[in-house]
Amino acid sequence: MVITIGVLALQGDFAEHIKILESMKVNAIEVRNNSDLQKCSALIIPGGESTTIGKLLKISGLDREIKKRAKKAMPIYGTCAGAIVLAKKVLNEKEFFPLELIDVEIKRNAYGRQLDSFEAEVEIKGIGKLNGVFIRAPVISKIGKKIEVLAKFEGKPVLVKQGNILIGTFHPETEKNSELHNYFLGFL
Repeated sequence: MVITIGVLALQGDFAEHIKILESMKVNAIEVRNNSDLQKCSALIIPGGESTTIGKLLKISGLDREIKKRAKKAMPIYGTCAGAIVLAKKVLNEKEFFPLELIDVEIKRNAYGRQLDSFEAEVEIKGIGKLNGVFIRAPVISKIGKKIEVLAKFEGKPVLVKQGNILIGTFHPETEKNSELHNYFLGFL
C-alpha cells in the first residue's frame, strides 16, 4: 500500500509542508476537496489564518469528511492555525467553530500580533531540542485527561497529542526540519 500524506491546501503554509515531505521521499499531495482527502493516509493542517481555513473547510464539506476520517483513526497533525482548527474549544471566539478533534482549549494570537512573533528553543519528548517559530501563535490554555504533552514553552503546552491527533502551536515547516514530520509519520 502506498502511503500518501495530504496537506490541506485551502490557505496557509501548505507548500512548505509539501516540500519537507518530498525532501523525506514521502508521497505528498495538496488537499482541496473530499476527493483529494480520500487518497490520503494522513493529513496535515498547516498554519495560516484559522478563521479563513475554518470557513473554507465548511464551504468545501471537508470539515465533515475530516471528522469522519479522524474517527476511523486517520492521523492528523495541525500546526498553529491547524491546531486551532482541531481544538475542542477556541476561547473568546463566537463565530469560529473548530473540528473538536482534540480535547484542548486554545486561545488565538495569545502572544500578540505579527510583530510579537518570536523563536525559542523547545525540548520535545523523544526528539530533543528544536527551534520553535511562533508566528501570531496560539496558546493551549487547558488540556483534557487523555492529552499527552510532548513539549512546553514557559510552562504552557506547545506540542500535544491525543490518539491519532497531534497539534503544535509553532511552525516546524519554516525551519526545513523534518523531525516532527518524521515523528508524525510514526502514527501510521
